[in-house]
Amino acid sequence: MSKVRVLVGTKKGAFVLTADGKRENWQVDGPFFAGWEVYHLKGSPVNPDRIYASQTSGWFGQIIQRSDDGGKTWMAPGGGQQKSPQGWPMGESNRFVYDAAAAPLTTHQWYDGTQHPWEFKRVWHLEPSLTDADAVYAGVEDAALFYSKDGAHSWQEFPGLRGHGTGPQWQPGAGGMCLHTIVLDPKDPNRIYIAISAAGAFRTDDGGQTWKPINKGLRSQFIPDHDAEVGHCVHHIAMSPRRPGVLFMQKHWDVMRSDDGGDQWREVSGNLPTDFGFAIDVHAHEPETIYVAPITSDSLHYPMEGKLQIWRSKTGGNEWQAMTDGLPQKDCYVNVLRDAMAVDTLEDCGVYFGTTGGQVYASPDGGDHWKPIVRDLPAVLSVEVQTLS
Repeated sequence: MSKVRVLVGTKKGAFVLTADGKRENWQVDGPFFAGWEVYHLKGSPVNPDRIYASQTSGWFGQIIQRSDDGGKTWMAPGGGQQKSPQGWPMGESNRFVYDAAAAPLTTHQWYDGTQHPWEFKRVWHLEPSLTDADAVYAGVEDAALFYSKDGAHSWQEFPGLRGHGTGPQWQPGAGGMCLHTIVLDPKDPNRIYIAISAAGAFRTDDGGQTWKPINKGLRSQFIPDHDAEVGHCVHHIAMSPRRPGVLFMQKHWDVMRSDDGGDQWREVSGNLPTDFGFAIDVHAHEPETIYVAPITSDSLHYPMEGKLQIWRSKTGGNEWQAMTDGLPQKDCYVNVLRDAMAVDTLEDCGVYFGTTGGQVYASPDGGDHWKPIVRDLPAVLSVEVQTLS
């Protein structure tokens, strides 16, 4: 029987949740890297036992961890927690160095509109290659895309993205100027989509050498030019591997759709009670079935009326239905963050999401019914799922 492994990153460590294909009884392992923020962890589609994790701390910096046995044991490929000259813990794998020779380190826009230098802070997202277990992409803050081809021992920047002529117009969102989304095209290895808060979405068609903004159709009320080429606060992008090029986006406000690889977007918020949110994902087998977690507003980061709801559209947007069976419908004031929703690939597609209250919910039937896998973890930052034979 198939198994499911759910990888959960939290404010205070990482957890690995496993169950058989029925997804009824769950084993909870962790915390790994206890006390550290784990922004994201994800397994390789080539070798499911290869998992990469971003272990980070505002005090101690960034360390990339790797497991080769499905999360049982971990190692820091670039070096463990050594001591800096000042006595601080540090790791060799936090050496994410901007390629200033290829793309000079200019400045980006700061919160107050002034220019600010690029400074590496942390890794927000790790995206393993679809074809090579030793290859992995990293999206970082301040926004840039890095790549490792040696199992996370070393990292090189794709300077063409940061060096794109619009760089000085990029600015941080509330959580920082982060490259938080990386989508790999399974049919075209040279095509990659990324999203940055708050710059927008970008695409490369030549393996990362050059990039173009793909924000036509986006409209943002909070920037001077509502229809600007860059400056939009994109929260997340999802794509079905079964239909590359059809993208769904949760923006700061608005749920959007593109049918041409991001060249043009249109709004599909439809009858959603609010179109603010962070997470969005696509059913594993039904490319027109999408899921969002509506949040009250950009100042009230909790569900409307304290009712936790996942909304599902089976028509690619516009027509939505609240999926609430098993979810708390009163006194629930949690958030669902951008990387905290995922789907498995079992025949009956499972949907999973985590909350800032420490709950991880699972639906084994595409969202019809929900149950908590675990209730009392630290605030959940990310959820990824592996379907194991």
